[in-house]
Amino acid sequence: MQVPAPFDYVRATSVEHALELLDSHGEEARIIAGGHSLLPMMKLRLARPDWIIDINDVAELDHVTEDGDRLRIGALTRHATLLSSELIGRLFPIVHDAERVIADPVVRNRGTIGGSLGQADPAEDLTTVCDVLGAEVVIANRSGTRVVDMAEFHRGPYETACAQHELVTEIRLPIRAGQASAYEKVERRVGDWAVAAAGASLVLADDGTIADAAIGLTAVGLEGLAVEAAAVLIGQLPGEEIFADAGRLAAEASSPVEDGRGPVDYKRHLADELTRRVLRTAATRAGALADV
Repeated sequence: MQVPAPFDYVRATSVEHALELLDSHGEEARIIAGGHSLLPMMKLRLARPDWIIDINDVAELDHVTEDGDRLRIGALTRHATLLSSELIGRLFPIVHDAERVIADPVVRNRGTIGGSLGQADPAEDLTTVCDVLGAEVVIANRSGTRVVDMAEFHRGPYETACAQHELVTEIRLPIRAGQASAYEKVERRVGDWAVAAAGASLVLADDGTIADAAIGLTAVGLEGLAVEAAAVLIGQLPGEEIFADAGRLAAEASSPVEDGRGPVDYKRHLADELTRRVLRTAATRAGALADV
């Protein structure tokens, strides 16, 4: 079956209007923006919404704004906008790394950051990126807004803290002095879901040691961050030996399953190697390593 079940369609004109429509149309109403997650599920009839609420006209959700010590990204911001933003590339190069390997130009021109995070697919790239960067997610309902961190937002595969009557409106990334980041992915073919991927963020102290670190993995069964792997970096000077320790611990923290993309030992090897690579790249971008 490749045809969606019958549904009704309405376009929202503002966040408040979208929330009113979600309330009035009940449990079987769904938000659509890019549609690259929802529409395939509808065609396979894994999702059968009674109402589709289109938010593409809600311009207030499409923005990239530097606001003091944080970067605010509207939930409707397209992947292509994230990739082309000089501001994002300068502050958070990990976002550009990830966006270059997300699907293809057609998907990047329509898909949104809010849709990617809201789908909560375990193989989705921006989830790891936002985990590593310590992002916060703003969720609106008719009573107001609430802000949750990524650990609270993602509750498991395809499950988030955003309730049926609520709408993700913004993602906030903290801007930290001395921070650098990187993301790397192995895929079977260009634009495919990850076999495995890794992301890392390093914050360097004035003496060149690592003051803070975060490591995340994609598609290998790690929920949240590889905390123990990041902990061995704190207080150390960046270097291959300490990166190797972090890679080993990240691989041990993963829990991949064998599937068409590869066996467990191969995926654990990728988790180890990719962790080392992104740490090396992040340190180089921070100016801590002279040679690549």
